[in-house]
Amino acid sequence: MTAPRDSGGPAALVGLLRERGLLGDPAWERAFLRVERHRFVPDVIWAVDADRSDGQLLAVGRDDPYWWQTVHQDVAIATQVDDGSPAGHGGRGRYVTSSASQPSLMLAMLDSLDATEGMRVLEIGTGTGYNAALLAARLGSARVVSVEIDAALAEHARRRLASAGFAPTVVVGDGAEGAPEHAPYDRVLATAAAGDIPYAWVAQTRPGGLVLLPWGNPYSSTGLLRLRVAADGTASGRVLTRAGFMWLRQQRAPTGGWRRYVDTGAAADVSATAVDPGDLLHLASPARFAVGALVPGLCQVVLPAADGSGESTLWLYDGSGAWASVDHVPGADIFTVEQHGRRRLWDEVERAHRWWRRSGRPDRERFGVTVTPESQTVWLDEPDHPIPAPLGG
Repeated sequence: MTAPRDSGGPAALVGLLRERGLLGDPAWERAFLRVERHRFVPDVIWAVDADRSDGQLLAVGRDDPYWWQTVHQDVAIATQVDDGSPAGHGGRGRYVTSSASQPSLMLAMLDSLDATEGMRVLEIGTGTGYNAALLAARLGSARVVSVEIDAALAEHARRRLASAGFAPTVVVGDGAEGAPEHAPYDRVLATAAAGDIPYAWVAQTRPGGLVLLPWGNPYSSTGLLRLRVAADGTASGRVLTRAGFMWLRQQRAPTGGWRRYVDTGAAADVSATAVDPGDLLHLASPARFAVGALVPGLCQVVLPAADGSGESTLWLYDGSGAWASVDHVPGADIFTVEQHGRRRLWDEVERAHRWWRRSGRPDRERFGVTVTPESQTVWLDEPDHPIPAPLGG
């Protein structure tokens, strides 16, 4: 089939961003106009198989109208599944492991980076190379270094960057280690999420510089965290807004589906709770962000009732065999809990929820982090108000 190629190009995407009031900096508007996103998106992308209900992903080629309809829209695009080896039925994908980020989110990060001419930037996670091209268009290729752990993705990015007229330095390596051979940097920008912030990013940033990353945990997604590096080698800052990204590979949540980790036939202890599990059902929930900060290794899945009642069961697990389930009934005061395993996951969640309520039900923007060579401290409102130590794990 011959696919339509008139998708409006960069001008259409810039128009969308401008209409939403997101393009405040003329320099970034010029960069988005100069860099054509379709040059960087791979010839094959991945989309949910609409003909099946199993959530697996289908490969979509550049000759498909969907490819062209998507590429200059303000949406994230799945560019790799299962670390490059599709593991689903019939060559389909099971999990997205790399993506072309949503342009509006990329713009928010670039604005928050506060990078100006003459600065050197380290990007963690080259991906398609599109973000590196935007940085190069604004700052010059010689000022941009990008690290990618996947050699095939790095080579793809180099080729596409060169074809678009950009030549930032693309390094194959573990992004958690940065790129010390090209340090120091004025700014470090991670396009891969991290909960444990690699100190290498701080160490390779000049005093007064910024480290910007999606930070949080796989349970509650992430917020955009901006750290200012001090002369003593520490860095501190707070969450600016919500920002969802792929995780550094070594910090991913357990994969393979929740039934791989939950034995529903195992004996369980039954109890009741007055904590409404409805506070934890949605990814953007402030309670869920706080619980994720206090309960390490937590994962969940929500199974809604099929009768349209609004009821659901919240399943929690940690990958070790421990699990808990809570039945959510809208309007109820007491909810049934079952728990199995060494960890009492719901007990930990309940304690974390009580702390969140006592602390004034804070949103994620009230959280911050301080990083030193020896430690990482999460705090609420101010660095001298650390949150309690993790409750389990």
